[in-house]
Amino acid sequence: MKPYSLLIAVISCGFSAAALAHDPVFGLGPHVLFKGGYEVSPEIHLSKAGSNRESELGVELTYGLTGDWAAGVELPYVHESSAAGSDTGQGDVTLFTKYRFWRKDSPGLQQSMTIAFKLKTDSGDNSIGAGTTDRIVGIAYGYEGRTWYRWAALRYRDNNTNQNGLQRGNKTLLDLVGGYRPHRTGYLEADTVWLLELNGEFGQRAEQNNVKLANTGGEQWFVSPGIFWTKRNFAIKAGVQIPLASNLNGNQAETDYRARLIFEWHL
Repeated sequence: MKPYSLLIAVISCGFSAAALAHDPVFGLGPHVLFKGGYEVSPEIHLSKAGSNRESELGVELTYGLTGDWAAGVELPYVHESSAAGSDTGQGDVTLFTKYRFWRKDSPGLQQSMTIAFKLKTDSGDNSIGAGTTDRIVGIAYGYEGRTWYRWAALRYRDNNTNQNGLQRGNKTLLDLVGGYRPHRTGYLEADTVWLLELNGEFGQRAEQNNVKLANTGGEQWFVSPGIFWTKRNFAIKAGVQIPLASNLNGNQAETDYRARLIFEWHL
């Protein structure tokens, strides 16, 4: 191979890797930052369940510790409303890290797996925060090609007990996601990937002073269409979670919808 041909091939591989760095909207993905990189991500979350509504405006800041290890912080500001009234204030700050322990590259394809850990601190306003320090651990797999994408993730949320003796039920989250790029584009061109997620949530019953509460916990499934649009180091992700099936315990308001809009900027 001629020297200039080899150079072009190396550059193309680098551009492909950058273009392949996608994650689902609602599920956990395997994407990590490059070493020394920064990611700034303003986000908007909306949800409604019966008369309960929540809107969240936040920002996620991420730093690439190495090419396989990233860490960051989530800073949310939340507005909640229900038939009983409304509250607005600072939500609980969350610290997170993600480590990619396996990666396999082939022409036009990257496969990878990561483990992730989140620590939701008890730092929000009294009327907004959960009043507990909770932990989330997860594992994610990604198959990211030039046309088709596949992701799968499993997470477990371990909720603590607040000062009133209430422990919200722990929760298991399962995400299966497919993605499709209708037009193959180069690194300098705008790129669009359409997403379809299947999100399952399995919640245990909450407990008050070691007594299980009837109207808590259960199972929910969502189908979530979305889009991932990128141009070089800027991206927009958006999606809507639509209830597919629900088996909640007792008398609980079922989710009407959840929506998420994310702007990503890599520096």
